[in-house]
Amino acid sequence: MQALNFPSFQFKFSPDEQRKLIYDIIRKKYVSLTPEEWVRQHVIHYLAEHLRYPLGFLSVEKMLKVNGLAKRTDIVAYIASGTPKLIVECKAPRIQINQQVFDQIARYNITMQVPFLLVTNGLNHFVCKIDLVTKKYTFIDTIPPYHKLLTL
Repeated sequence: MQALNFPSFQFKFSPDEQRKLIYDIIRKKYVSLTPEEWVRQHVIHYLAEHLRYPLGFLSVEKMLKVNGLAKRTDIVAYIASGTPKLIVECKAPRIQINQQVFDQIARYNITMQVPFLLVTNGLNHFVCKIDLVTKKYTFIDTIPPYHKLLTL
């Protein structure tokens, strides 16, 4: 798979060479290794190993309703109270991050009301801090470490 703009991680792959599968440490099962999944697994490992997000507080492909339609978030990070604090939208490396992608994650946030949004294609990462009162956002340089989520 393509090298991404993340540190390297020790991933577990299925020994079955006919099916390209990668082990998801959140869902605790092998999943199909698509380009988008490759990005998602890098984000999961980065959040857990570098930013100290507890695995038990990360959710993958969480269902939610947006305008009556069933949607799935790629990754959601929670704090111990069960409050979501970060939504992550992963795209395949070949997908350009554009306004449409930001609109997608913004629609998810109408329902979830989190203070941080992360959009990545594995090569480019965009992080926004949302002021939920004023409804204004600011792009920030780095993904917040887990302890920063606890103070909001």
